[in-house]
Amino acid sequence: MACRMADPSVFLFTGPHPRTRSQKIAAHSAPCMTGNWHLTWDRLLVKGENHKKWVIPMRRTRTVQAVAAPVAPSSADSAEYRKQLAESYGFRQIGEPLPDSITLKDVMDTLPKKITEYLNEARNHRRFSDGDNLDCPVHTASYKFKVFEIDDMKAWKSVLVSVTSYAFGLFMISKAPWYLLPFAWAWTGTAVTGFFVIGHDCAHKSFSRNKLVEDIVGTLAFLPLIYPYEPWRFKHDRHHAKTNMLEEDTAWHPVWKAEFDSSPILRKAIIFGYGPFRPWMSIAHWLLLHFDLKKFRSNEIQRVKISLACVFGFMAIGWPLIIYKAGIMGWIKFWLMPWLGYHFWMSTFTMVHHTAPHIPFKSSDEWNAAQAQLNGTVHCDYPSWIEILCHDINVHIPHHVSSRIPHYNLRMAHKSLQENWGKYLNEAKWNWRLMKTIMTLCHVYDKEENYVAFDQLAPEESQPVAFLKIVMPDYA
Repeated sequence: MACRMADPSVFLFTGPHPRTRSQKIAAHSAPCMTGNWHLTWDRLLVKGENHKKWVIPMRRTRTVQAVAAPVAPSSADSAEYRKQLAESYGFRQIGEPLPDSITLKDVMDTLPKKITEYLNEARNHRRFSDGDNLDCPVHTASYKFKVFEIDDMKAWKSVLVSVTSYAFGLFMISKAPWYLLPFAWAWTGTAVTGFFVIGHDCAHKSFSRNKLVEDIVGTLAFLPLIYPYEPWRFKHDRHHAKTNMLEEDTAWHPVWKAEFDSSPILRKAIIFGYGPFRPWMSIAHWLLLHFDLKKFRSNEIQRVKISLACVFGFMAIGWPLIIYKAGIMGWIKFWLMPWLGYHFWMSTFTMVHHTAPHIPFKSSDEWNAAQAQLNGTVHCDYPSWIEILCHDINVHIPHHVSSRIPHYNLRMAHKSLQENWGKYLNEAKWNWRLMKTIMTLCHVYDKEENYVAFDQLAPEESQPVAFLKIVMPDYA
């Protein structure tokens, strides 16, 4: 991409630059990013694409390095550079690299121990009604409210929200004409995602002080999703312990190059799975990781078997009842379509939280917990009704700083992180450019570039990715 220079009669372009650890992100940018720089999808460079070396013969034959006037090009660590990169990826902010010396304990120690500051902020922004008494003891420093403290009333209120919103969704499905069914399915699929978040809190021991209650509620919350609670809990605990660790993370990770090259059939399946079908890839994750007893430790097997028995019992009783009452089409309308809606959100939340061209997956010997949890997790805002039905699962950075924070305290914790570590946070508001970036760029693992896109490695077979680049809006 050419840059506008001070003297239009002279055209200079960037040559090769030695790359440091902090400059790996630079491979995604244009050769220079000063002057009038217009961001379009066509100008967004792909991970793994080598910088072109531009040499212009002058009167004296020589290689000339770029000199952009009147302002020097932004470095990979500059705020202006990160701002431009954030715009090109659909982010609100791309955080600067977290220093190696910062530990996860350092971050956790800054979390608020009392609710006072949050309530002062709430008063200033009128989050409470004028009639609320914010000066009563429950709202002051004398109330030792910690972000880790479990509030049974709030926990069960979330259960009530999910149950009533899901029931309302089923009612809408039963009454809606065919042309309104997609809206009813979207609502119901989002509502039942709230069941997952409640079970998610149970698995992290942040729902109730009674662990038996958590096991029962977690198992019941997962049943409509036919998700075995204990197998998911075991795998998910490892995701938190090894977030963005290349081999050990049990959530999604980049495609291995050897896997991509192993066979034409598998390569085609991977291209479709990580391309147009990516918003439903959690179905494959659910099926492959949670039903095979060989994937669990010996001390986990008994609890896994109990969860599997519950899931198969629900399928054996619940599915025939639905079919008996409403037929196969009723099963599709009332269960399958909302279930696909849930997996859309499960997949979308997962990939947005941990996938971006500038966020690396690292081997265990290079991995840093604070960098992975604070600097390698993304906060993304969604429409309010989605955040309410899904119990703020999108407020994800504090959840990775400590999974023991209940979902109703995540916003307070995130506000604290913004105040103390704001320059290191990756934040976005859901938009099409963000999704397009993930689905068309973040594919095969590369140590230097983080990701290489499918169409860089196998352009002839990457028609699904090319199709996405055409049809997906580039609106941020």
